[in-house]
Amino acid sequence: MLEHRFAGPPFTIGVEEELMLVDAETLDLGHGIEAILDGVDPELGGQVKPELFQAVLEVATTPCRTVGEATAQLAALRRAVSDVAERNGYLVGAAGTHPFGLGEDQRIVERERYRELAAELGWIARQELIFGTHVHVAIDGADKAIYVADGIRRYLPLLLAMSANSPYWRGERTGMMSTRTAVFRAFPRVGVPPHYGTWEIYSRRVETMMEAGAIDDYTYLWWDVRPHPNLGTVETRVFDQQTRLDATASLAAITHALAHALCRLFDDGEVLVEVPTELVDDNKVRAALRGLEGDLVDFPHRKVVPAPDMLRHLAQTVREDAQELGCEAELDGIEELIRRGTGARRQLELVDGGTDLRGLVAEIVEHSRV
Repeated sequence: MLEHRFAGPPFTIGVEEELMLVDAETLDLGHGIEAILDGVDPELGGQVKPELFQAVLEVATTPCRTVGEATAQLAALRRAVSDVAERNGYLVGAAGTHPFGLGEDQRIVERERYRELAAELGWIARQELIFGTHVHVAIDGADKAIYVADGIRRYLPLLLAMSANSPYWRGERTGMMSTRTAVFRAFPRVGVPPHYGTWEIYSRRVETMMEAGAIDDYTYLWWDVRPHPNLGTVETRVFDQQTRLDATASLAAITHALAHALCRLFDDGEVLVEVPTELVDDNKVRAALRGLEGDLVDFPHRKVVPAPDMLRHLAQTVREDAQELGCEAELDGIEELIRRGTGARRQLELVDGGTDLRGLVAEIVEHSRV
């Protein structure tokens, strides 16, 4: 079986944000990642990383004890990369897509993994001009990690709905709150993962793909939630990148508390019933289209309910877990997110109010500052 590091300590949390680099004058996407990497403080080490395109950078926290600690690190990282960017003629923004960026205008990062990926997937890779937020939670036990990933799997549509922040693509209003979801769907090995059940089953299936030559290792499985054996975490990847850092904190808090709740159920011997993939995926499309402004299917009760009601219920269900983890304040931010609307709603309101798409990028940059 695959080696792993699900050995604890449990419930440390790490967050990754994919940010966009834009030209300070034109607000077009800029090819500035190497200048950022060269200019950041060496003490940040691997916390600032490249992605597929030179207009994309990733910032990542170290393992943190609390969501508050992770949020503070993200704030410092956003400030650090913004300072370097501005010295080099760029600005940093945070959203699920750049409203009018074009994939064919982008340059691939000069790294072997990304060059090979672009060569293998061609047109599919060139469309991947998207930005997401990833939340890692450390789990102490391989079977427990699979249980947590399987459990989060059923909530993926709801988590996507609250994060929706990409209503524009290639200069057009798409009619979706999370266009990023539709774009990423073209990639292989993405979206709603299988319900694996046990570490043995997961390990066997990954090894089968490796032996067949389909993938080099498990990191080429880009599921919306996945175990990360080398880090000893469960990584939730379904989120659109958030513009406001407080929204990122709320996403991290509900993920952290949900993972904690699922670990309690595992320790109590609670059997986790598999939700069919087609049901989860149908809900996910609903979430991508309407965000928190639509309805989602409540699987246990087999009825359609407003997404905000479902989100409030989940937040209340995991409140004691959030209290134990010290992230209740960030969890409470979900109510504010529901009240003011998702990032996608904010973008649409700005444009409906007369802001053009370049002005929208300027607003995204401004509200990405901390």
